[in-house]
Amino acid sequence: MLGNRCAAIAPFVALSLALAAALLPAQPSAKHTLATRTAGRAPRIDGQLDDSAWRAALPIDDFAQQRPLENSEPSERTEVRVVYDNDALYIGARMFRASPDRIETAVTRRDGSGSAERLTVTLDTHLDRRTGFGFSVSAAGVRSDYRHTQDSETSGQEFQYDPVWAAAASVDSLGWIAELRIPFAQLRFPTRTEQVWGFNISRWMPDKNEEVRWVVIPPRETGYISRFGSLGGIRGVGAARPIELLPYVAGDARRRAVRNAANPFERPFEARAGLDAKFGIGSNLTLDATVNPDFGQVEADPAEVNLTAFETIFEERRPFFTEGSELLRASGPNYFYSRRIGAPPHGNVSGDFVDVPRASAILGAVKLTGRLKSRLSLGGLVAVTRSEEARVFFADSEVTRRVPVEPRTAYAVVRLQKELGAQASTLGGSFTATRRDLRSARELNALLPRDALSGGLDWRIRWQQGRYALTGWAGFSRIAGDSAAIDRIQRSSSHFYARPDAQGFTYDPRRTSLTGYTASLRADKDAGRRILWGAQVIAESPGYDVNDLGRLQSADDIDYNADIQIRETLPGRFLQNWRLGFDTRGAYNTAFDHQMNDWGETTRLTFLNFWTLNVRSSLSLRTTDDALTRGGPVMGVGRSWGQEYTVSNAAGSRSAWRMNAGWRRDELGGSRGSLTAGLTLRPAPRWQFSMDPSYQLVKDPRQYVTTQTGGSARTFGGRYIFALIDRSTLSTRLRLNYAFSPQLTVEGYAEPFVASGRYSEFGELSTARSRALRRYGSDGTFIASDSLGNRTVTDGSQSFVIANRDFLVRSFRSNVVLRWEWNPGSTLFLVWQQNRRAAETLGDHVRFSNLWETTRAAGDNFVSVKVSYWLSAG
Repeated sequence: MLGNRCAAIAPFVALSLALAAALLPAQPSAKHTLATRTAGRAPRIDGQLDDSAWRAALPIDDFAQQRPLENSEPSERTEVRVVYDNDALYIGARMFRASPDRIETAVTRRDGSGSAERLTVTLDTHLDRRTGFGFSVSAAGVRSDYRHTQDSETSGQEFQYDPVWAAAASVDSLGWIAELRIPFAQLRFPTRTEQVWGFNISRWMPDKNEEVRWVVIPPRETGYISRFGSLGGIRGVGAARPIELLPYVAGDARRRAVRNAANPFERPFEARAGLDAKFGIGSNLTLDATVNPDFGQVEADPAEVNLTAFETIFEERRPFFTEGSELLRASGPNYFYSRRIGAPPHGNVSGDFVDVPRASAILGAVKLTGRLKSRLSLGGLVAVTRSEEARVFFADSEVTRRVPVEPRTAYAVVRLQKELGAQASTLGGSFTATRRDLRSARELNALLPRDALSGGLDWRIRWQQGRYALTGWAGFSRIAGDSAAIDRIQRSSSHFYARPDAQGFTYDPRRTSLTGYTASLRADKDAGRRILWGAQVIAESPGYDVNDLGRLQSADDIDYNADIQIRETLPGRFLQNWRLGFDTRGAYNTAFDHQMNDWGETTRLTFLNFWTLNVRSSLSLRTTDDALTRGGPVMGVGRSWGQEYTVSNAAGSRSAWRMNAGWRRDELGGSRGSLTAGLTLRPAPRWQFSMDPSYQLVKDPRQYVTTQTGGSARTFGGRYIFALIDRSTLSTRLRLNYAFSPQLTVEGYAEPFVASGRYSEFGELSTARSRALRRYGSDGTFIASDSLGNRTVTDGSQSFVIANRDFLVRSFRSNVVLRWEWNPGSTLFLVWQQNRRAAETLGDHVRFSNLWETTRAAGDNFVSVKVSYWLSAG
C-alpha cells in the first residue's frame, strides 16, 4: 500500500524537477570591492581608526538608502574599509553624523535587541547566493551575529549562531567608529587560491528610521543574498577550524516553600557538569559533541492552562541543539523536534512520596554539519539518553521502590540538501530514527513504541530570481512495538482511530505497527511591485505519526490554503507603504468531512511617521470536527466571525509600544475578546524596561468535559458531554535589564499569570455530526449540584456524576540572571529563579488584584551558578 501511495505522489516530484531546466541565471549586483592584505601589524580592535593598516585600504563609500526612500542619497555619509591577514578579516567603518548627540547608544547584552545605531556586515563565504553570515556592532559596542540559511532577509535566520569574534565602537565629534575582527577559523569557505565572497554592508539609524546599504535590494523583489555584491582579493588563507572545547560546571540550591520532613527525597543541593566540543573537519564540516547539555540560565516555559486535546510546543533553548539546527530540519514536515531528546520521562508512578527525574539525561550526542564543494549541505545527529527510574516511598511499610519511567533511547537524524541550477533551487532528503531499549524496562512496553522511522524528499524550485517558486515534499512514517503501545497511539488525539463513525481506515487493537505518508505541493509568486499570491495543498494519511522525534498535532488531514496580496512598497502622499491581502484555508479528512473553511482579509498600513496599523477580518463557515468529541463521532461546528486590530509606533523609537485588540462571535452563543499591549522604555542607555500585559475573556459553548456510557444509538452508545465554559486570563511579562557593559549584564524577568474557568449549561451531543446539545435539566433529564460543585445527572434509570471542574490558577515565575562573558567565549551565569503556583476550584473572573496574589502562592526558590570556559587548540 505504501508503494502505491508513493507512486501516486511521484508526479509532484517529477513536475518540480522538470522545472529546473527552465531556470534563468541569477542576477547578483555588479558591485565589487577588494580587501587589502595588511603589510604590517594588524589593526587593534579598540574603536579607533588610527592603525596604519586602515590608511592603505580602499574606502567603500557608495551607499544609498534602502529605506525610506529607496536608492536615494543617504542623509549621512558612511565609509568602510576591509583588510585581512593570515588569521582574520578586519572591518573598519566611519559613520558620520551632523549631530553626534542624536546617535542612539543603548547598551544590551550580546544579541540584544536595543535601539542603538548599528552597522552590519554580511558575508556569503561559499558564494552560493543563498547562505551567509551576519556580523553586527552597535554604536555602544554591542555585538550581534546570525546565520542566513535561505536567500531571504528575514526568513531562515539562525540567531543561535555564536562565533568567537571581536568588535569595538566609539562616538566622537564626527559621528561614530566601528571596528570588527572576524577570525577565518569561525567561518566556513572552500579552499581557493583567491576567495571571492558575496558581500553587503548596511547601516541603521533608528532616530531617522533610515537604513543605507552598499547594495540596495528592492523590497518589491524577492531574494537577498543572491543580490549581493562581491568581496575579492583575499589570498592565501584557510578556514581550518581549531578544536574548541566548552566545559561547564554548575551547582544548584533549591528551597521549597512547603517542606515535608518525612519526604526522603528532599535534595536541597545538586551539582552537575557537562561538555560541548567542536572539531573542524577540513574547511567545510564541523563535528559537535556534547555530554549532559544544560538548559542552565534560561527563562522557564510560559505559564498556560491547556484545555485542548493537543500538546503545547515549547521553544528549544539548549545551544547544542539550536546552533546549526537549520541543517537538520526538513523544509516542510516536522520530522525533528529536538526537545524530544532529553524530555521528561513518559512513565507515571504513584506513592506517598515520589522522586521522578525532571528530564531524561543525555549520555552523549554528536552532530555533523556543513557544506561541501559540490553544493551539498548535510546535517547528521546521533544522541543517546539514559534509562530513568523513579523512586517511590511507601510510608506504611517504609519501603522505597525503583520503577522504570523511561527506557534507554537512541535517536538519529540525517538531512541532505543539494542546490540545483543558478537560482538556489534545492532538493533535500531527511531521515530520522528512534530506538528504545525496552528489554530492561518491560513495564513500558505498553506505553511506548520500540521503533520509529520517518523521512522523505522535499524541494524548492525557483525561477526569475525567485519571483516564482514551486515547493513541496513527499514523506513517510512507521512506528512499531507492542500492540498495547500501538493501540495507545491509535487512540491518541493525533489519530482517534477508534472513532465509531470513522471511514477510510480501520481501528485494530492487535496492530504492532502503524505506517503513513505526507505530501504537499505549493506554488508562489513572491515578488513583483503590486501582486503576490500563493496556493498549497497538504495531505497526511491517518497512520502518519512522527511524534517520537518530530512534531504532529493531528493526522488524517487534507489541508489547503491560498492567498493574494496587493501592495505598494514606494512612499506616497499619505503612506510609506501598504498591503491588502485576501486568504482562505481549510481542511478535509480522508472521509471528506469538511474540517475547516476559513476566509480572511488583512489590511496593513505604514504611515509617514512609520507607525503601523493592521486590521484583520475573518469568517469561519459551518464545518465539522472529528476531534471535538475526543475519540467520539464527528461533531458539527457553527459559523463564527471576528476582527483583530494592531497598532504600533516606529521600529526605531527609543520607547516602543504596540496595542492589540480582538473580538470574535459564533452562532452558538460563544464569544472571545482580547486586549494585549507591549511597552519598552529605555530611560538611559544602560537601562531597559518592558511590559507585555494581556487580558482575555472567552465563552466557549462547546468545551469538552468527559465521555460516559449509556448514550443513544444516535451517538453510537456514548454520552459526549460538553459545557459552556466562561474563561478569563490575565498575565503580564515584566523585564528589567541593566548593562554594566556588553559583556556584563543583569536581567530580571517576572510573569504573574492568573486564569479562571467556570462550567455551566451541561449537555451531551444529541446526534452524530450535529451542532446541537441535549441540555441536562430538560428532555427528561435532571441535574443537581452539591456543596462542592459536583453535578449529578439523572437520565431515566441511569445517573452519573460530573466532578467540579471550575478552576482558578495563580502562577508567578521570575528569575534574575547575571551574565558575564569574562573571556571571549567563556561565560559565568548566576541565576535566581522562583516558581509559585496555586489552584482552587473557583471560576470567578480574574481581577487585576489577583496578579499581586500570585506572589503569595506556595513555590520554590532556586539558585544556580554556572561557569563555562572556552578552549581553543589547533
